[in-house]
Parts: sequence; structure tokens; C-alpha cells
Amino acid sequence: MLMKHMNRILELDKENLTITVQPGAITKTITDCVEKEDLFYPPDPSSMKISTIGGNLAENSGGLRGLKYGVTKDYVMALQVALPNGALIRTGGKLTKDVAGYDLTRLFVGAEGTLGVITEATLKLIPKPESQKTILALYQDIEAAGRTVSSIIAHKMIPVTLEFLDQDTLRAVEDFAHIGLPTNVKAILLIVQDGPKEIVDRDIKKIAELCRKEQAIDVQLAASDEEAQQLAAARRSALSALARLKPTTILEDATVPRSEIAAMVRAIAEVAKKYRVQISTFGHAGDGNLHPTCLTDARDHEEMKRVEEAFAEIFEKAIALGGTLTGEHGVGVTKAPYLEWKLGADGMAVMRGIKQSIDPQGIMNPGKVFAEKAKERVATEK
Repeated sequence: MLMKHMNRILELDKENLTITVQPGAITKTITDCVEKEDLFYPPDPSSMKISTIGGNLAENSGGLRGLKYGVTKDYVMALQVALPNGALIRTGGKLTKDVAGYDLTRLFVGAEGTLGVITEATLKLIPKPESQKTILALYQDIEAAGRTVSSIIAHKMIPVTLEFLDQDTLRAVEDFAHIGLPTNVKAILLIVQDGPKEIVDRDIKKIAELCRKEQAIDVQLAASDEEAQQLAAARRSALSALARLKPTTILEDATVPRSEIAAMVRAIAEVAKKYRVQISTFGHAGDGNLHPTCLTDARDHEEMKRVEEAFAEIFEKAIALGGTLTGEHGVGVTKAPYLEWKLGADGMAVMRGIKQSIDPQGIMNPGKVFAEKAKERVATEK
């Protein structure tokens, strides 16, 4: 359903620290609007320049700042939703506390449009952080980079951003962005901390020490806000950069507990080798959300079969490590057949019951989430 014409910012309430918007409003338009008032809307999907808040709500989108600040659902205070029967309901409100009945707001966020159409949202804002610093840690051992992630969190520091890029991704991004990224290392961690200046200075110093302790061969501090912004923009361009390399690019988002990042990175590499497919990995390592990205060619039917098998094994491994088959991109059609691996038969029965009670005719985003047969990520000629 196209909502691009319902794109207004309806209200910025500085007393209650909320902003009320229509679903077609662009995410970055919202963040820019509130930052002019020294306020902050943290969710920042890489597509924020073009993604709409309605899409963010439907997927419960994350972003680079998810480690410290959480994801979209953590900032949704109220919704207006059109139900399949034509009723228009309001959920939640500008309230810190509200336990009147089931939390219907959370029910619709992340439902991928399968329960109703969100027509308005009231979002929580917070004060804009006082300061920010960025460092880049370089590694010749991918697993050492993964261990660093766990070490930082174990030392009770929560960076705003803790991103991982492997060498293939680094090379593609540097060829795309031309900002002087190191391409002769196996992996990097892009780490950002924000908050009061004295706390940021303390945390960045300690994080740099932990990186070196975990075999980082170099730790570089961004010399200016401009350089920090370039590094963030380069990370956001990872998918676009990789997509230039092969005719077909398939992005996934297996997610594991932070303590299992190193194991998951290793598993992805082993799966790629086993199925003879090219997979580059980047993602939000701080919250365990990796993006294994397969570079392939849909015209090669035999390779596409191996790609499907590889991703099925990656999902299986993520779940075995205590994770999930999707951290922020949603289930849709391609991951629907695997959903029961995560939820179990009883969990699926509960979801079907909710769907049936709200949308008995199955008219809301039909065929999504509950599909039982696997569907190829890329349609190929038979």
C-alpha cells in the first residue's frame, strides 16, 4: 500500500517529548526536524534517507544506534490503525505509564502490515547527546574482532554504535566511497560513543585499550566531526557498494547473542566455503545483528540453489546459537518457511490465532509471514 502522500509531521510536542507523524514521512526528515530543537529520535536504519516511518514501524527497524538506544518499537508511544473491517482505532498515548489492557501498540509494530494499516504514529524523543567520538579498530583476525565486541560489553560500556565489516565489504566500500579506509586488513570495528564529554572521553580511551588487548593492530580516532560522519556514511553504503560487484545481491540479517558473534562470523565463513558461494559480512555487531550478503547471479540456477541451501544453514546456525533468523529485516515471504524453527509449533499457532481474530479474510499483506512453502529469493527461469 503506497502511503507516500501521507507524509506530514503533524505535531512536535516539546513538553511531552513526542513527535506525531503520518506513515509516509521519511525517517531522516523526522530526525532532522527534531535535532533542530536539540532533540533526538535514535532509530537510524541505513535506508533512513529514503525509508518511511510506516515501513520502519511495520518492520520494527533497527539501525547503527540500536546497541545503546534500541529499535523502533522502543520509541512508539501511540498509533492510529485502520483495521481490516474498516474500524479506526487508537492505541497508547503520550504516557510514560499505561497498563490499561493488552499492549496493542506493540502488537502492530513489527507485524509487517499483516494486521492493519498504520495511519499515524506518536514517537518518543530524548534530549540530543552532548558530544560524540568515533574510533576505527583494525584486525587481521576476524574472530578477534568478534571477541572484542563481547569484551567491550562485558566491561559495562555500551557504545552507541559498534559495527563490523569484513575485508570484502571494506574493499567494496572504499572503492565506492573513496575515503581512505584500510583495505589490507581482515576486518574493522567502527565504534561510536556519545553522551557527556567526560564520559565519552573515558569510554573511548578504555574501548581503545580493549581493542588493542584483543589483537587490534591499530586503533584510529576520527580527527573531526566531518571524518566521523564520513565513516558513518561509508558504513551505511555497504550494501550499495557490494551490490555493484555482481548481478544479484542477497542481503540477510541473522542475529545472535553478542557473546556468539565470533562463532557466528566463523559459521558464515564455513557455510560460504561449504556451498561454494561468495558471502561478505557486515552489520551491527554490538547487538549481534550480522548481515551476511551473498553476491551471485540469478541466471546461474545451480548456484542459486546452493545460495538457498547456504542461507537455510545460516539461519539454522543462528538459532542454534540462541539467536534468530531475522533481527530487523522481517520475515516476509522468503523466511516464512523457517519461522517455525524459531517459534515452534505452539508459537506459530498463537500467531495464527491473532491473525485470524483481526483479519479473518486474510486481506492484510496476504502470503506474508505465514507462508509454508519456501520461495526463492530471486525468481529464476525453469
